[in-house]
Amino acid sequence: MIGSLIALVIYLIVVGLVIWLLLFLIDMIPLPEPFNKVAKIAIYVIAVLIVIYLLLGLIGETPVLRLPR
Repeated sequence: MIGSLIALVIYLIVVGLVIWLLLFLIDMIPLPEPFNKVAKIAIYVIAVLIVIYLLLGLIGETPVLRLPR
């Protein structure tokens, strides 16, 4: 259990750094205001989904992604 928590903390740190970098890059790119705001919201939504997926994996209820054939 301790190993899982350590792995979760490491994943959250890496995801946080990647999200921070993406938000920094969005601020550095001169996008018009509506596109800038939409890009930031999309990044936040994807980050929340990743965190939820990681937390579900911690309790053993990770959803399975099944692609249609």
